[in-house]
Amino acid sequence: MKSGPTLSIVIPVYNNADSLEELVRRLARVLAGEGIQDYEIIFVDDGSRDRSRTILRDLSKRDSHIRFIGLTRNFGHQIAITAGFDSSQGDAVLVMDGDLQDPPEVIPEFLKKWREGYDVVYAVRLERPGDSRFKRWSAAMFYRLLKRLTRSEIVLDSGDFRLMSRRAMDSLNHLRERARFVRGMVSWLGYPQTAIQYSRAPREGGSSQYSLPKLMKLALDGVFSFSDVPLRVATWIGFLGVLVCLVLFGVIVYEKIIIGLPVQGWASLVAVVLLIGSVQLMLLGVMGQYIGRMYEELKGRPLYVVQERVGFTEQGQHPGS
Repeated sequence: MKSGPTLSIVIPVYNNADSLEELVRRLARVLAGEGIQDYEIIFVDDGSRDRSRTILRDLSKRDSHIRFIGLTRNFGHQIAITAGFDSSQGDAVLVMDGDLQDPPEVIPEFLKKWREGYDVVYAVRLERPGDSRFKRWSAAMFYRLLKRLTRSEIVLDSGDFRLMSRRAMDSLNHLRERARFVRGMVSWLGYPQTAIQYSRAPREGGSSQYSLPKLMKLALDGVFSFSDVPLRVATWIGFLGVLVCLVLFGVIVYEKIIIGLPVQGWASLVAVVLLIGSVQLMLLGVMGQYIGRMYEELKGRPLYVVQERVGFTEQGQHPGS
């Protein structure tokens, strides 16, 4: 017998106080237009420093559809999404940002594709207003590089704005790795999926959770979580270095013993030593990335710690492990 809502909407929040009430109004209007009365909106406050948490408490008291999870600190966007997924109960689960860059008016297109039988419906951005030229270029390069390095079909210009069926959501919730790249994990599951296109709206309020260092971390999580190519590249660089050294050694022996030329080139020798040392450090760094991730997994800590929950039943609660 069905007990959960038809639709769960998961929204990570970080300093989005200016957009939360407008977001709830637009969501209610869109869902009413679709005739959906049985839904839940799960806000996950990821350690906001503004009034976001106070506003969410007030919204949850006024609207029985709204749930609220407050994390003890900032655990990061991907972990905040995971916290919402763990507590979702809907037949379908949609994740979107809390700054109105992901327009609620696109939700009917998600639902249409889901009703056609797709387990995963992801949104592909046609435009990225407000993003710098460097950010657009770096995002395009990252997706293309990741597509070459991994076997997972991660669609270019897609983000976390997507809808998943309950069976896809349950499968995703079984993946408890700490270095989370959610869009890659969803693609790895392999369920039937399709795309819709939309124009990303300008940010209405709050600040982006992704500074340049956080974007770099997300990129590294995507590469090292889904590919061992960096390790294989390190091996081939080692083989290439040995081959070059053997050739240079043969040239030096030939010039000294056969031709009788004196050995010269202290400057070039120092340059070669520095180059080899730099390459070794780089390759140690690559191996360190994998070892560091193994260390984090072996500690067995929960993915997040919840400070408060509002609007949930016992069935909808999850320890975060």
